[in-house]
Amino acid sequence: MLFRGDAEPADLRVEGVSLPVPPRFLAEWSLDGGVVERLWRYDFAVPRGVQDGRAGYGLDGDDRRWHFALPGTLVPPRIAFASCGGCEDEAAIAAAGLSRNARWGHLLGRHRAEPFHLLLLGGDQVYADGLWQGVEGLTAATAARRGSTPLPPDLPARLDRWYLEVYRHGWSQPETAAVLASVPALCMWDDHDILDGWGSHPDAVLDSDPYRAVFAAARKAFRLFQLGMADDPPETLLADPGTGVLSQGLTLNGVGVLALDLRSERRPDRVMSETTWEALPGWLDRYRGARHLLLMSGVPVLFPGLGLAERILNLIPGRQRLEDDLRDQWRSPAHREEWIRLLRLLAGFVRETRCRVTVVSGEVHLGGVGVLRGLDLEIWQLISSGIVHPPPAGFAVDMLERLAGRREPLADGLTLEFPGFAETGRRLLPARNWLSLTGQPDGALEAEWHAEGAPAPLRLTLPTLF
Repeated sequence: MLFRGDAEPADLRVEGVSLPVPPRFLAEWSLDGGVVERLWRYDFAVPRGVQDGRAGYGLDGDDRRWHFALPGTLVPPRIAFASCGGCEDEAAIAAAGLSRNARWGHLLGRHRAEPFHLLLLGGDQVYADGLWQGVEGLTAATAARRGSTPLPPDLPARLDRWYLEVYRHGWSQPETAAVLASVPALCMWDDHDILDGWGSHPDAVLDSDPYRAVFAAARKAFRLFQLGMADDPPETLLADPGTGVLSQGLTLNGVGVLALDLRSERRPDRVMSETTWEALPGWLDRYRGARHLLLMSGVPVLFPGLGLAERILNLIPGRQRLEDDLRDQWRSPAHREEWIRLLRLLAGFVRETRCRVTVVSGEVHLGGVGVLRGLDLEIWQLISSGIVHPPPAGFAVDMLERLAGRREPLADGLTLEFPGFAETGRRLLPARNWLSLTGQPDGALEAEWHAEGAPAPLRLTLPTLF
């Protein structure tokens, strides 16, 4: 919780917790006019019963109360997934005739009717792209000379304040704040939580002083506002803290979640370091007893290939705006070896454990469904994006729809296809949306895309493999 002033805030009272919960200091910011704001964290655990429960919490001396669902130990999980919670230029949202928070409001309404146990936020929760114009000291830097811009000595503090305001703007929206206050969340960042295309810029740019300062401030803000951590690692952290990788995981009533950090180590020719690749099989082993594993990848693992478009842009002198976006994709020619390595690793895990693996992703501002099939396996890809960001339109959507119509043979007898949505007859969903994943009594998961303007959710049922 963020409070103004030097005083320590009141203790938190939580139903089901006998003692008051004291605040723990995380960070502070010095703002204009000598104003100080401090971020505090409250740590508590509430015992669960066999059936679902409900717990409330609030500060001593404050009549306001918030509530969250306690998942029963024998109750199938109810999970919501969302991504792309902002926009590079928010004026474009109104220009498209859209209400910024309409999908957040819809998610909140569904939660109040049938509470979610867990919220997964798959990247681009905030959009920090305006920092070049908004942070004094970077204003004069153009795209061509950012790499050589000298650093003002107080730049780190300015960047910290910038990211504070970015999060304040995004997460103080009434509908968003209400959801975040009532559903426990597991978050993973993507490029816009840092800046557009982070990791896919040339090495010389990524290693420049301005970009390193931006990354350090964005990482600090992500840890504070999305992970709720300062220097201590969260219980969900999988990677060795010394690596700097922020991949996380948990299991809820037979459904595992593995959220891969695909930004901390990204380079134009690399998604994850060899150290992380060597650790990944051990992370997967944690889910051997799960019926279903949700693999969170900010960028879709299964998506139509855009390698030809990337190669064409590479032939054009200078750096094109879309070049970073295409290089971000798993299917970029620069990342093909890592992509195939991931597919083989996941296929081997499914064959060995009979745990169903489903990839959930955002990033592309569309909804979609892909499936990787082999002789004795299938791995589904669910894409849901964005909950705030408007969808693309026109030629871009038509081109992707056409590309998604191809059935692609891959290595090791695997094939990739995009079956689409039975309700629309289309393979892609060009509308703002969020995704719900509801466990069934037989262990299956029912996926529902809640799309703007759709009369009913678009559905896909994912049965268990055992």
